[in-house]
Amino acid sequence: MSHNFLAFFSGFPNYRFPYIIGSRLREELIQRESLVFVSAWPDDYERNDKDSNGMYSMFEEYTISFIHHYVIDNRMKASKAIQLINEASCIFLMGGHPGLQLKLIREKELEHGIYNTKAAVLGVSAGAINMAKHSLDTKESPVPYNGLGLADITIKPHFKPDNQEVLSTLLKISAELPICATEDESAIFVTGDSTSFTGKIYWINKGEISPLLRENLLANNK
Repeated sequence: MSHNFLAFFSGFPNYRFPYIIGSRLREELIQRESLVFVSAWPDDYERNDKDSNGMYSMFEEYTISFIHHYVIDNRMKASKAIQLINEASCIFLMGGHPGLQLKLIREKELEHGIYNTKAAVLGVSAGAINMAKHSLDTKESPVPYNGLGLADITIKPHFKPDNQEVLSTLLKISAELPICATEDESAIFVTGDSTSFTGKIYWINKGEISPLLRENLLANNK
């Protein structure tokens, strides 16, 4: 694995990057030949076109423009999808259904290319979930599954600390697996051995919840 930049996002309900996130992306995304979105609704083509164009406009707001941008879904042949991943400057794993996204990635044989890419890899919601070594989709099951393994950071997106039902589930799971519970408009950035974050993120581990500290992530990724 040779990524120079990873970003885990929860969600952007206002369809805009907060300033601190947009500025960080502008700083990190130096190579801007090709931005490749990977769908988490592989058969909903109209939605994919709308969402990918909408997300691309979020980059443009911060003067982050790419020469080309594409969306991979089930319209695209595997050979073309592999080519786009291999040539990408930035890969963006979209939000939606984590299981369907991972199925798309594996059926089109993109997993190796994503794992070994030198491109930046970004993920929002379902995409951020699937970037992990141990992925967790609590809407489907409390049992973790093997994600793409880009970092040992297990994300619970769209977290609301006052949702006691979700929190209770996460506290139980955390007996075996530490979880980063992220509120919307937050982000975790990984650049080589350096890790940072912004927004409201909680560290849930061994049945306890506390604000995330940088030391938590560093210890977890040794």
